[in-house]
Amino acid sequence: MERVQKIAQALYDKKASNIVGLDISEITTMASYFVICSCGSTTQLRACADEVEEKMEELGILPKHKEGYNGGTWILMDYSDIIVHIMTEETREFYSLEHLWADAADLKFDLK
Repeated sequence: MERVQKIAQALYDKKASNIVGLDISEITTMASYFVICSCGSTTQLRACADEVEEKMEELGILPKHKEGYNGGTWILMDYSDIIVHIMTEETREFYSLEHLWADAADLKFDLK
């Protein structure tokens, strides 16, 4: 959970909005957690992804996979047990991941 909090804080520091954490460990084997946020532009998407990557590297953790960084409206970062979804507001509204994973437990973050 400490790593999930660090990811959420990195997103918050780059002004991402509506940061949500979901504990999906009881409903899938794909991962344990999702962190989802919205950004106002593709430039902000990349800034958020860069910040997450930098903060995780400080812990010695590199993403297993990253996609959507060049020109997308949705950057996905796979840290094995944590999957980070950084999306434009329109893309997030369209795909509505929180509704698709409504059975997941919500995580609470202490963001400052």
